[in-house]
Amino acid sequence: MSTTKTAAKTSRARTSYVCTDCGWTSPKWLGQCRECRAWGTLEEFVESAAGGASPGRPPVAAAAIRPAVAARPIAEVSAEEARARPTGVGELDRVLGGGVVPGAVVLLAGEPGVGKSTLLLDVAAKAAATSRERGQGPVLYVTGEESAGQVRLRAERIGAIDPALLLAAETELGAVLGHVQDAAPSLLIVDSIQTIASAQVEGGAGGVTQVRAVASALIQVAKERAIPVLLVGHVTKDGGIAGPRVLEHLVDVVCQFEGDRHARLRLLRAVKNRYGPTDEVGCFDLGERGIVGLADPSGLFLSAARSEVPGTCATVTLEGRRPMPVEIQALVAGTAAGSPRRTTSGVDHSRVAMSLAVLAARLRLDTSSADVYVSTVGGARAVEPATDLAVAIAVVSAAQNLPTPPGLVAFGEVGLTGEVRATVGVQRRLAEAARLGFDRAIVPLAGSQELRSVDGVQVLPVAHVSEAVGAALPRG
Repeated sequence: MSTTKTAAKTSRARTSYVCTDCGWTSPKWLGQCRECRAWGTLEEFVESAAGGASPGRPPVAAAAIRPAVAARPIAEVSAEEARARPTGVGELDRVLGGGVVPGAVVLLAGEPGVGKSTLLLDVAAKAAATSRERGQGPVLYVTGEESAGQVRLRAERIGAIDPALLLAAETELGAVLGHVQDAAPSLLIVDSIQTIASAQVEGGAGGVTQVRAVASALIQVAKERAIPVLLVGHVTKDGGIAGPRVLEHLVDVVCQFEGDRHARLRLLRAVKNRYGPTDEVGCFDLGERGIVGLADPSGLFLSAARSEVPGTCATVTLEGRRPMPVEIQALVAGTAAGSPRRTTSGVDHSRVAMSLAVLAARLRLDTSSADVYVSTVGGARAVEPATDLAVAIAVVSAAQNLPTPPGLVAFGEVGLTGEVRATVGVQRRLAEAARLGFDRAIVPLAGSQELRSVDGVQVLPVAHVSEAVGAALPRG
């Protein structure tokens, strides 16, 4: 009888609770995760105890086995098989560090409707054409959210039809691995990992255990067959990648695809990259005909009218290492209500409020009885401190109804005392301004001695915001 009870206890399922944000495990349910301090993120996880170590008994040490390949000196290891291969989409290759590496697993995350599936379908078609020309295997696109017919309609709309592009609508991990074995693809795309489930693991698709199991299986296939894998991942309402944080640690590259759904601009950023830099940004234009990489996105960020208009000032921000031109627009109007409004779009609201306070204290510009609106052109985001100077000039220009001269660009951080502080990457900003045709640049005086002259650009170093306003609006 004791033997029967022991066998039943051994085969009994064990229950634990796993945090969906960080993967921390607890033997009992708690309202707050003790690892990441998130509330309400622990979910029940049932695991069979058959074959596992008994409670209170130490695990058996693994026996040593003879490796299939002996260790070699690092100088004798060939690096050609690990070279990045271009995907055919220049902006994606820029973010990945030259292309995809064989055996690498890339996780592309973004909000619903931002264009993840459209981007990867375009990547799949271009990669399939390149593979067909080189005599390599086809590209396998696995969709778990849409039917094959729906993906075909999108492919026709964006021109992503290629005979070497294979399409499969599957939600079972075993079927996906079967497609990989039969097709021997040169590139695998799974859209999305939260829709794939394994029959060997309990729980529904998208759960903690399912996402971990599916990701581990796909990573193993990628490493064994040297197949680059692109995974689509959803994000939560807080902007984080849905599923356990361990997923971000398992993959090789994590990219964020972001942008305002009401604007055409899309930005691709590498949050983690084992094969390249993480400070590169890719720009895309999402339209009715698909998604197009923008090697020069200045047309979206600068208004077409370059005439003298009050309340505008151009600046150059840095997205990683990439200079991005942005036009700041401001409007100061009398308020009809008792309390004036402060409305911003694309800029940091708190920094705009600070700039208004500095202008009131240092330049005697009173906007306490007026509504102030500050925004960027084309849905661009200009939240770095170097945009303070352009915001201040645009607000003064709008308040005094004095237009800034055409061809003027300004960048620099404004302190509470009104001083213009030094900023990073001034030389790169000047080079981008010269390329776009700007001929005057207001820059911080601190560090300007180290600047190299840029042909066609007159550099005006300033130490105080009043000097910057005087240089930009000489009639004020």
